[in-house]
Amino acid sequence: MADEMELEPGAGSVPDTQPDTPGAKLRVAREAMGLSLSDIATRTRIAQRQLEAVERDDYAALPGIPYAVGFARAYARAVGLDEVAIAAQVRQGVHGADLNANRYEMFEPADPARVPSRTLAWTAAAIVILLVAAFTIWRMQIFTPPTSEEVAAREQVAPTATAPPVVAAPASQPVVFTAVDDVWLRIYDEAGERLKDGLMKKGDTFSLPPDARNPMILTGRPQALSVTVGGKAVPPLGEADRTIADVPVSAEALLARGTAAATTPAATAPAARPAPQRRVSRPAARPAASDADMGATSAPAAPPAPAAPSGSGAATPE
Repeated sequence: MADEMELEPGAGSVPDTQPDTPGAKLRVAREAMGLSLSDIATRTRIAQRQLEAVERDDYAALPGIPYAVGFARAYARAVGLDEVAIAAQVRQGVHGADLNANRYEMFEPADPARVPSRTLAWTAAAIVILLVAAFTIWRMQIFTPPTSEEVAAREQVAPTATAPPVVAAPASQPVVFTAVDDVWLRIYDEAGERLKDGLMKKGDTFSLPPDARNPMILTGRPQALSVTVGGKAVPPLGEADRTIADVPVSAEALLARGTAAATTPAATAPAARPAPQRRVSRPAARPAASDADMGATSAPAAPPAPAAPSGSGAATPE
């Protein structure tokens, strides 16, 4: 019993040997796992000298309270201790160190193990810079006004691109309608606006406005109108006493009608030549028809028969 009583006081001394500071607890846990400080530095991405300061509870050797608490939490996580409890003990311990606690207690740094590496940070920064530069160049190209050289080059290219449709030249030629007889007419543009509407007396004239857009005419007596383009007469607008409607009367359309009318006789001239051939063939067929009529052919042949004896009368007195 005496021995047991002697051992009882010794049993109460076991808790006194356990570490009571956060640095000592971290060191004991590391040694229990068989890890070295270099192993913890690799896991936590914290410098080994700073881990040594955490184990010694030498918080003055660390940059400040936020770093001391952050390093201790990462160390505790690596060795399987309660990081919240270790962080609380570190905060209590740093109050005794000269770390200007009032300034740094309001925030803590991020976990060093989760902070991206310096290479990754520089790569991301370079990508952001390139994107910003590309966006700036794109905006400058869009919103920068063209230079005088570019404008001149565009003006030189524009006429060549629009050179084929030079049909606007005839539009400057005046179109004049002259009534050779009393005639009612209506001239209107593509929007339906009436440019001329009413009766034109014989001898009246009407000049088409040069800015008329696709003008057209409606009349019942196209033969009573004489139309000129630039002083040159154009073919009639339609057949006599036949109502015409929606007939274009712009300078271009009237000149096109004149061109079509000029080419029509040339096209029909070869077709008129076979007509005389048909007429020549008809007289040739008449003798064939008279030969078929036997009664008609025998009558004219009879007078020459008596002429033969009369022509040979000198020989008959034999």
